[in-house]
Amino acid sequence: MDLSAVLDFISNGVTGVGVWATVGITLILTHITIASVTIFLHRHQAHRALELHAIPSHFFRFWLWMTTGQVTKEWAAIHRKHHAKCDTEEDPHSPVTKGIKKVFWEGAELYRAESKNKETLEKYGHGTPDDWIEKNLYSKFSWQGVALMLIIDFILFGAKGITVWAVQMLWIPVTAAGIINGVGHWWGYRNYDCSDAATNIIPWGIIIGGEELHNNHHTYATSAKLSSKWYEFDIGWGYIRAMEMIGMAKVKKMPPKPKFDTAKVKADFETLQSVIANRYDVMAKYAKSVKHAWKEELAQLTDKSQLKARFPKSSRKLLQREPGKLEAPQKQQLVELFQHSKALETMHNMRVELGMLWERSHFSRDELVHKLQDWCERAEASGIKSLQEFSMRLRSYA
Repeated sequence: MDLSAVLDFISNGVTGVGVWATVGITLILTHITIASVTIFLHRHQAHRALELHAIPSHFFRFWLWMTTGQVTKEWAAIHRKHHAKCDTEEDPHSPVTKGIKKVFWEGAELYRAESKNKETLEKYGHGTPDDWIEKNLYSKFSWQGVALMLIIDFILFGAKGITVWAVQMLWIPVTAAGIINGVGHWWGYRNYDCSDAATNIIPWGIIIGGEELHNNHHTYATSAKLSSKWYEFDIGWGYIRAMEMIGMAKVKKMPPKPKFDTAKVKADFETLQSVIANRYDVMAKYAKSVKHAWKEELAQLTDKSQLKARFPKSSRKLLQREPGKLEAPQKQQLVELFQHSKALETMHNMRVELGMLWERSHFSRDELVHKLQDWCERAEASGIKSLQEFSMRLRSYA
């Protein structure tokens, strides 16, 4: 081999592709890594939301070994602990307790520190792969996989392959550890008022495989599908459905989907069961009713100059939040608001009562049904249009 051929190989590798083609290939490779994380590590291993055939399962394990060096048991255990201790001091990577800068820029370091916690692995790492190849290759020689990827990238792309490899190595620490674990608990929109601070970053879950829909995931953690609204798109779910159609996957869990009987004139035990099972959907719809009631109150205000003083926008957001999460100054702000609107005070108090339906486990079935019926009767007799419409929808749950 002459010198020019050697230099050409060093510059372009065996593929000989140009810069833009290399960029495109890099994006494809990193997307495969993202898909492997969200489908295999997250939805399959950590949450058991689906079953995978041996072929894609082993492919994902091998690919992640080369592109991330992550050990399946460590990843699943740390993620399960994150859900169990979410946004508390024990959460391995919460921006609520550790700060957004810490989690965004040092998320990978937080992961590595927690992976050394034997108690975490023993308590939360159950059910992960424990076969010969896991023990003797993937877990034992985790860094050798990424070294193999470096060699492959250099052979394929030459010197550019080093940059390709660097991007591959940074992709998960930035997108998963930084953006999802950090931004996904700090900024975004929320479909559901779940118990932690998880948010949906954008409604189109493509770049990070659907993980952008983080609020949906924390609300229905064991669901194989992360999208919830009609305008949301979860590309990871698309891949799962494609694999399911060819027998390579089987979905085990999905979010509950409410059913309705519009002919029902009175809430019964089936209504109670459905309301409790679909409580996140119920409360999301109630939040919309509060928003409508807010607009109705503003429309009736004759002196528009008092608008901001009596009805600050921050108060509307507080009305839509879980009452138990409100701090003392926020509760006082609502007290001041209620001095100007008995309708909004009624909406707030009825919200508190409704939430007690799935919290009062010491009540009998008949007592809970009676309380639900009484709630609907009072709501429909309140004279508040938004509350009346919500109640009629509520008693039709079937």
